[in-house]
Amino acid sequence: MTTPNTSGKRAKPPKPTPPKLIDLARWLFILSAVIGMGRFLYQLSDREMLIRMLRDDLVKRGMKAGQDELDAAVTGAIGFGVLLAIAFVLVYALFANKMAAGRNWARIVLTVLSGIGVAFGLLQLLAVASGGMALAEFTVSPIVLVLSGITMVIDAAVIVLMYRPSVAGYFRSVHSVSVKPPQVANGL
Repeated sequence: MTTPNTSGKRAKPPKPTPPKLIDLARWLFILSAVIGMGRFLYQLSDREMLIRMLRDDLVKRGMKAGQDELDAAVTGAIGFGVLLAIAFVLVYALFANKMAAGRNWARIVLTVLSGIGVAFGLLQLLAVASGGMALAEFTVSPIVLVLSGITMVIDAAVIVLMYRPSVAGYFRSVHSVSVKPPQVANGL
């Protein structure tokens, strides 16, 4: 038996359990963010390439820097990049959890982020396939291409899962449960 609520306040309704497809979409989106972070960290691990890019940029600007200055700048950039990657994964996980809690705004944000991920993945694959990256004298590692392809497929799957007809009612029902009833003039 349960004890009655004697405080006079309304008891909060229990939070609805997300449908399995929404829960799957949440974990896939978090997985996509973690794989994206891994791809980014892999790119940052090529220290020599970063130093070469920085040196070339300084030469184009007519500036000089010693090896110690270049090493310090690249070390700082790598440290900042790692912190930024961790922050992005945490923010993406927050959005995914809000979506799984039934927040429609989070579903829209995830749709935009996933759509951007799919679009950039397609552009990258198209640029590599057409030889555009080679013309720009920019090389892309096969590992980066594979990871980009994986995240692109996962992002597309997340979009499909979030908009399946079987889960559309979940976002409406959570919103209607969480909204407080309107207060009437006589206080009842």
